[in-house]
Amino acid sequence: MPTIEVDIEDLEKLVGTRLPRESEKLDDVLSFIKGEVKSLELDTLTIELKDGNRTDLLGVEGIARALKGVLGVQKGVIRYSINGDSGIKVNVDSKLSEIRPYIACAAAKDVILNDKIIKALMHLQDKLDLGSGRGRRKTSIGLYDLDLIEAPLNYTVSEPSKISFVPLGSNEKMVLKDILEKHPKGLEYGYIVKKHNLWPILLDSRNKVLSFPPIINSNDLGRITENTKNIFVEVTGTSHRVVLDVLRNVTLALAERGGKIYSTKIIYPSKEIGEEITPDLRNSEIEIETPHINRVLGLDLKREKVVENLKRARYGVKESKDDAIKVEVPCYRTDVMHPIDVVEDIAIMYGFNNIRPRWPALATSGGVSKKESSSNLARELMIGLGYQEILTFTMSNKERLFSKMRLKTTEIIEISNPKTLSYTCLRNWLIPGVMEFLSHNTSVSYPQKIFEVGYCTVIDKKSETKTRDVRKLACVTCHTNACFTEIKEVATAFGINFGEEISIKEGKHPSFIDGRFGKILIDGKEVGILGEIHPAVLEEWKLENQVATLEIDLDKFFKKAEQG
Repeated sequence: MPTIEVDIEDLEKLVGTRLPRESEKLDDVLSFIKGEVKSLELDTLTIELKDGNRTDLLGVEGIARALKGVLGVQKGVIRYSINGDSGIKVNVDSKLSEIRPYIACAAAKDVILNDKIIKALMHLQDKLDLGSGRGRRKTSIGLYDLDLIEAPLNYTVSEPSKISFVPLGSNEKMVLKDILEKHPKGLEYGYIVKKHNLWPILLDSRNKVLSFPPIINSNDLGRITENTKNIFVEVTGTSHRVVLDVLRNVTLALAERGGKIYSTKIIYPSKEIGEEITPDLRNSEIEIETPHINRVLGLDLKREKVVENLKRARYGVKESKDDAIKVEVPCYRTDVMHPIDVVEDIAIMYGFNNIRPRWPALATSGGVSKKESSSNLARELMIGLGYQEILTFTMSNKERLFSKMRLKTTEIIEISNPKTLSYTCLRNWLIPGVMEFLSHNTSVSYPQKIFEVGYCTVIDKKSETKTRDVRKLACVTCHTNACFTEIKEVATAFGINFGEEISIKEGKHPSFIDGRFGKILIDGKEVGILGEIHPAVLEEWKLENQVATLEIDLDKFFKKAEQG
């Protein structure tokens, strides 16, 4: 969980009231923003946040904004406004499309800075770079003296040895390649751009360097001091949505410091986005119903009490009809995706300790579900057939699921903000996972016979979540003479033990050898696939022995078995 260091006097100034200096009392206040005191030494307060999704709380300005509502200093939603066009246009080079394609910018004028405020802004920048930015891989932030910049700006690319400038914190002019080899930030983050032949660069109309994203700003344009009055904010990255969210966070921190916000115009080379005005500070709306709130929380709150708690949580409340309340969600609350998120905030403001616990009205007893019981029978049978059970991760990536299996990419459930490139989506079939397992165990003696029973996630437009979990069984046999006949015998034995007669229908599949692939049928309905893995797939997984495999949809299989 993130820890945030703030100057407590600065926090009090932003909140507009004095805060308790005793840790226990301060914990009571911070609990309303899911935080607690980690340490309080002299004037430095370290807060540990228990909710990593609240990126708006990663800086002292956001914490103060939330505490104003909690303490009743200022309730209700804030509607931030853009004072006008900054006059700055940013042209984006098409060559960045496979490198670092997105940029969003804003200007904040009449900001009064001092050493404490600059440190707070840098702390926010570091936390956003680490969290939302995934160590600057996904996004990175740059702050500049607006008065030193001449528009328009060009977000473009450069060869590693072509452009030189003095990086922030240095007195020596360096080419980009030298920055990666000599500057501390280059040594830390250089791996992000090293894999490309061309590297990102941000220039003004005089070709003066603002920054070398995501590594370092220039020492002349990219240095903020106490004399800086007007600030230019830039965020670059690989995710358009996250770039916009991070820019909004930094921009609003400057707005909380009294800065007047001005927009910029981004010109993209593609028609997909085209011309974009940033930042976007518009609030959104979500509708909730009082009976639903009370049903979830087990309370009997009147509409007036719901509205009061919404305003303490810094939401806006628009006109409502009957029991429905139209809630205005502030633009910085990117974590609010569903009405239940709003209900949780109402509960927090009401106070969890004020909710009286009660025993369930009906006694219940635990037991193994029918689905789990049938899965256990499938496991026992596979062990009886001489296979060893393994467990692999439900998360995977497109390379494993498609590229290495000679498949075209199809629609799957992807993670919008993955922490690692190894796990970016949910698996939609099991065989790639067991193939990867074999690839990690090439030094183990053969034959190798393994199986897995697990869940895969597929697209289902009819379900509430637009997804559906499917229970599957996959098994592989790997040795010199592994063949179609061997794996067919396993499928047949599996069916017979559950009283089902399995038939095999010949077909084609890119992952399997032509003529040695089939669909597993029960009463003419497909319940799985089997066959010999294609040599090209074996090569992708660095496997020298032949592999025969099957995958059965257990939900379909047991449904047919039960009907039979």
